[in-house]
Amino acid sequence: MTVDLGQLTVITNYQLPITNYQLPITNYQLPITNYQLPITNYQTIMNFIESFKMAGQTLLANKTRSSLTMIGMIVGNASVIAMIGIGEGAQNFVGGQVKSLGTNVLIVRAGVPNASRSSIRNAPQTLIVEDGKAIASQVPSVQGVSAELNSSELVRYGNKNVSSLIFGTIPEFLTVRNFEMAKGRFLTELDVRQNNQVVILGSELAEKLFANTNPLGEQVRVKNVSMKVIGVFAEKGTSFGTNYDNSAVVPIATMANRIVGRKSPYGLAVTSLFISIQDESKMDAAQFQVENLLRLRHKITTEDDFTVRNQKDLMATMGSISGALTLMLTAVASISLLVGGIGIMNIMLVSVSERTQEIGLRKAIGASQHDILFQFIIEAVILSAAGGIVGTCVGVGGILLVGNFTPLQAGISPVAIALAVSVSGGVGLFFGVIPARQAAKLDPIAALRSA
Repeated sequence: MTVDLGQLTVITNYQLPITNYQLPITNYQLPITNYQLPITNYQTIMNFIESFKMAGQTLLANKTRSSLTMIGMIVGNASVIAMIGIGEGAQNFVGGQVKSLGTNVLIVRAGVPNASRSSIRNAPQTLIVEDGKAIASQVPSVQGVSAELNSSELVRYGNKNVSSLIFGTIPEFLTVRNFEMAKGRFLTELDVRQNNQVVILGSELAEKLFANTNPLGEQVRVKNVSMKVIGVFAEKGTSFGTNYDNSAVVPIATMANRIVGRKSPYGLAVTSLFISIQDESKMDAAQFQVENLLRLRHKITTEDDFTVRNQKDLMATMGSISGALTLMLTAVASISLLVGGIGIMNIMLVSVSERTQEIGLRKAIGASQHDILFQFIIEAVILSAAGGIVGTCVGVGGILLVGNFTPLQAGISPVAIALAVSVSGGVGLFFGVIPARQAAKLDPIAALRSA
């Protein structure tokens, strides 16, 4: 019994390793099953490469037709990229124009808004220098006030005559209007009080009158009034149509008494007040206080006899206008993409009808509908994407030309380029589906018979 039990024990224990030995064999099948996945992916990749090669060969075989088909996409992409870039340049240009005057500046002009288009010489005499002094002293957030009396006059030196904008102003003009001196000095309070006949010339005006000669100390005539040149401004540029480099500055009292002969029963009349504010966040509050103060000083009970402009609001308004124009022009240019997509669909439909025999033969030897569909879609995408790339190059070239030959510093937007190329590829895919499906659904026997 003992022996039998021992033998039974030995036999039973001996079977366990055999059973456990089967486990690796079962587990060994898993890699074989998983090994099929790379084979499937490899076949897909090879099919794609083969379809891409065939599509490229087909398009290269008809170079002229393919090139003409891409023109719509080229024009569309170039237009979209150029319009977006030029629009950004316009926004930057407007922003630069406003910033050159100062974004923390309030401008007060004489007259009601409806009369703001009247000439400077005929503007109502409702603002005086004392208004500016009252604003500077009674409005806490005001940093400085520049009173100005402007007129367009002829400036003469020797036998040279130049028409120029003359600013009659006060010493605060230099800081409030953000001008810089290149030579000499600016006006002083003594120049204003004594009606001194002195003038500061803009850089361009000084160049026109004196060429390479130093103008300091020379005498020029401003509307037949002899003026001594005491300074020359650094280059300022043009802002909203006003060329400050072709302008000149004289004391405001001299301007009123000797040049324009402007008189007012209330004081020294001015055409505008430029008010710089300490902090842009206080612009609205400062504008409210300035308007109320002027209403009290002018004893206004009905309509204001002045107009206040906020440079920050002006910049926001101009930015919105230029942004809307950019969006509109971009939308119009995008129509070219639609036209180009329709052209691709038209050519692909013609290609299907011309290649009926080829399609029938391919399907007869085993090509599936998916293969035919895929090849025609690839051809459409290649046409649109190639047109998008060429159009991008043309658009970028146009932006560079605009930046070199105009004041608009047009920007090249990577987002716009990526969007335009993506849209052109999507348009080709969308309009290529219909001809591709038509080709894929052809019956091979009918296709071979009709060929």
